[in-house]
Amino acid sequence: MPTLTQNISVEEGALLAQLDRARMPTHIAIIMDGNGRWAKERGLSVQHGHHAGRQAVKRTIEACLQLGIPYLTVYAFSTENWRRPASEVNFLMQLLEQAIEDELDELKRNGVRVRVIGRLNEKLPQTLIRKVCQVIEETKHNRKLTFTIALNYGGRAEIIDAARKIAVEAAAGRLDPRSITEENFHEFLYTNGTPDPDLVIRTGGEMRLSNFLLWQLAYAEFVSTPIYWPDFDKKELIRAILEYQRRERRFGGRNGDYQSDAR
Repeated sequence: MPTLTQNISVEEGALLAQLDRARMPTHIAIIMDGNGRWAKERGLSVQHGHHAGRQAVKRTIEACLQLGIPYLTVYAFSTENWRRPASEVNFLMQLLEQAIEDELDELKRNGVRVRVIGRLNEKLPQTLIRKVCQVIEETKHNRKLTFTIALNYGGRAEIIDAARKIAVEAAAGRLDPRSITEENFHEFLYTNGTPDPDLVIRTGGEMRLSNFLLWQLAYAEFVSTPIYWPDFDKKELIRAILEYQRRERRFGGRNGDYQSDAR
């Protein structure tokens, strides 16, 4: 991967100079939106849009490695996306499977740990599940960047699944329901072991969470950009981080009560 000082444009250099290295987000989550609109505006098929979106994922992983962001989570496929045409869904499954196969060696070389969250045992093709298990296993010891893919994921489904786990533990006498707190509730979520996002970015100009990480994003800063996902790059990521750094995170407190590590 290139370093921060290699092959950068004047514009990118100017943006980098504005970053406050003491206030970088630890965890960035991204709602990748706009592949279809990007393709339509160019007279291309939606499949072309998803192909271009795959390249944007790769650029964003590289940018996070260069910027020293230790956690990145992307919304790849929601529990609601099954409503899309079957041809598009099948293409997305195949694209993800191919992406894992193509990028696995580079992910390992660059210290990227891959996690996949969601209802992985429902509806997903078995060939994709095998690839997912492979990339998780072969990258589990990497530590430079934890890259989480939300696949067949829904925020409400995650909370329901956590509640079911708690109910099972309580019924078996292994857990006192009165002992549940916000802190230990997190242990039952798909994201257990990963800090909550500090910054969530949505591309494509929309202003909603779309059932993404509903518990974890309670105090994240939300940045919406009109840039479609296939056009998202390191400069757009830095702009979003700069917007994040301009805000005062109060976590329910008053002005001046900034807390850098509230969870």
